[in-house]
Amino acid sequence: MNCTMDILKAACHGMNGLGVSGPLQDMTFSVSEGTTGVHVIYQFTIEPPAVSLRLSGEKDDVIEIASTDGYLYLNGSLDRENKAIHRLQVEALNVMGEKVKGPYSITINVQDINDNPPKFEKSKYYGAVWQNSHPGKPFLRVHATDRDDPTTPNAKLSYNILHHFPNPFKSMLFQIDNVTGAISTSELGSRLLNPQKQATFILVVTVKDLAGMSENALTSNIDVEITVKENIWKAPPKVSIKENSTEPHPISITQVQWNEPDAKYDLLQREWLPRFPFTIDQNGTIYVTEPLDREEKELYSFFATAKDNEGEELGRPLLILVQVEDINDNPPVCQNALTIFEVQENEGLGSNIGTLHATDMDKKNTLNSRLQFRIVDQNPKIPLDSLFIIQQEAGTFQLSSSSLNKQVASTYSVTVEVTDKVFTTLCDVKINVIDINDQIPIFEKSDYGNCTILEDTPEGEVILEIQATDADEPFTGSSQIIYQIEEGDQNKNFIIETDPQTNRGFVKISKALDFEMSSTYNLTVKAINPEPLVKGVQYNSSSTAYFRVVVVDANEGPVFSKNTYIADIFEDVPVGTLVMTVTANDPEGDQIRYTLKNNKRNWLEIDTVSGKIYTAAPLDREVEHDYRVQVTATEENKKSQSSTAIFMIHIKDVNDNPPRLAKGNHLFFCHPLHGGVKAEIQATDDDEQLYPPEFTFSLGGSENIKSDWEISRTDGTHAYLSPKHTNLEEKQYSIPLIINDNGKPPLEGALNLQVNVCRCSDEGRCFIEVENHSGMPSTGMAVGLLLGVLLFIGR
Repeated sequence: MNCTMDILKAACHGMNGLGVSGPLQDMTFSVSEGTTGVHVIYQFTIEPPAVSLRLSGEKDDVIEIASTDGYLYLNGSLDRENKAIHRLQVEALNVMGEKVKGPYSITINVQDINDNPPKFEKSKYYGAVWQNSHPGKPFLRVHATDRDDPTTPNAKLSYNILHHFPNPFKSMLFQIDNVTGAISTSELGSRLLNPQKQATFILVVTVKDLAGMSENALTSNIDVEITVKENIWKAPPKVSIKENSTEPHPISITQVQWNEPDAKYDLLQREWLPRFPFTIDQNGTIYVTEPLDREEKELYSFFATAKDNEGEELGRPLLILVQVEDINDNPPVCQNALTIFEVQENEGLGSNIGTLHATDMDKKNTLNSRLQFRIVDQNPKIPLDSLFIIQQEAGTFQLSSSSLNKQVASTYSVTVEVTDKVFTTLCDVKINVIDINDQIPIFEKSDYGNCTILEDTPEGEVILEIQATDADEPFTGSSQIIYQIEEGDQNKNFIIETDPQTNRGFVKISKALDFEMSSTYNLTVKAINPEPLVKGVQYNSSSTAYFRVVVVDANEGPVFSKNTYIADIFEDVPVGTLVMTVTANDPEGDQIRYTLKNNKRNWLEIDTVSGKIYTAAPLDREVEHDYRVQVTATEENKKSQSSTAIFMIHIKDVNDNPPRLAKGNHLFFCHPLHGGVKAEIQATDDDEQLYPPEFTFSLGGSENIKSDWEISRTDGTHAYLSPKHTNLEEKQYSIPLIINDNGKPPLEGALNLQVNVCRCSDEGRCFIEVENHSGMPSTGMAVGLLLGVLLFIGR
């Protein structure tokens, strides 16, 4: 090419060999905005009879053509925001200036560059939020615009809160949706915002273009002034309702109110009730729908909720407490239909006979359940009326006279009135006058000799029967016999039970016997009455008997020192490491042999003589972290006798597993690539994680790999893989990835990520063409694999 114009020399020099020339025809060009100086777009070739070209249309004093050389060029910069498309026409002229070709349509599309910062719609925003408002529910939105091309990342905006003033806590009280600009309270703010302590906050909100994913993003800031309003959505005080109300229902009992109108109110049961006696209207008024019974339920607790028109809760549910107050609506109840007391005929004046028990279902420790007792009748009334008195508050019977005589009257029927001042109940009492206890029990014989039993005699078995008699009135406390072991049974191995009809005593085993501890028991037994003897009468040798229990040895199995043995050991200990020694003893002193059972992984072995347990193979906590076996101890001379204990080792972790991928083994990106795309990977480690893992990620391989790809860590277990540019070919890439853990010592995992840069379906899933083989559809039919790996697009 021969450049004839000085103004185009530099530009022409750079075009040599680039193939940017051709004949006149309709053409479309794309040019980036903001170019400076002279920029050649294209050279049209001029063919005779044409000698020059003429350009017309939307030139805007920037787009020019060199008429005799055919260069279409810019002599300044275009601004896409002023005009995104320039439409022009070019004609070929002869020496006479007459049109010989054309006009041809020339379209210049101005490509966007990121040359406009985002701008907020307002110079300052104001908002109000209610105290304790629901976290995450927006109460204000900020909005910014960007004049750059909305179809490119240049106009993709991301919002963020830089800080707020004041900030009394380490964490933010507010949060913002980085896409929509919606501002809401955080979890912390929902709990801690209090207008009494701080009513106004200034938030500094920033907006970035390029979706906030680039250091070169353009930024704008705005102040947002937020006023915290006192929350009137508060739980009301506990409500008190008298039980069994006779007023017309429903009855209004309390009210809740959301901060703003149009809330939808509802009640939520805290505990399921077959009949829920409360309701709420749309003014927040809570009603009881029927009379309540305190004896059925004394306290009701449930929640009141407020929701918006979409059914989302506006605030936290409020706890409603309803206390049912007692009224005196229950009569006293006699504990027994007939209460029976016994009194000896020699009892003195004022002696306590017994207590009459009655109950009242009204609330305890209130006047409604206070009971008072009064005797209203006594039969027979001999030798005189009012033989008995009753304590008014306690219901305890006492003798008012010492005139009881069994020969005169052996039984008295007494009627007692029990009242709670509103209701009255009559209780029946029977008082039996019994003979005085002036006879002692006498054993049929004083020595029952030897009783020989086996050591393994089961508990509860009768080993001997004994008998004493009493001459007092039968079936009274004066004649009933209780057998007590006075001597020879320090460990309480025996008990004696009495047949109430015959007073016969049955000696039983109450605790397992041990020949090695004691082979003989010399027991002294005394027979007594539950009723005290009258003055001047005492128990003597006739009420005492003796017998000897001889225990015969039984062969017993070995006994371990513990039922369960537990040891901790690291998984990397050498084979042959001593873990623990178990011990068992044979009561008869026989030698013991140890074996292991359920040693399913053969990780352990035991010395059959000493009971020492060793590791027999390498341990692996990741396979099994609690390893449990049975240890059996067997008598060498009597193999039928053995016992078993449990041995468990807690295998402690060492860092012996390198990190690996839990997610992201197969990734893909849609071709052609766009700026800001990234795919998430997640690492894990089979070792025990006592603390949150902290993995580091890096790329291996050649410098070409690192110039095309980058890895960015997001937290201790996740990272993003993203291309560094958009010029990658459509193919599969194998990318070396190195993951390091924070163990001691640290381990490194090296692997190859398989990444497809591929054409995608409309749903954004990778489409990989498969070669045609015999039996498969013919060429031209779309056959593909859809990979279900989620692609994260930078927002």
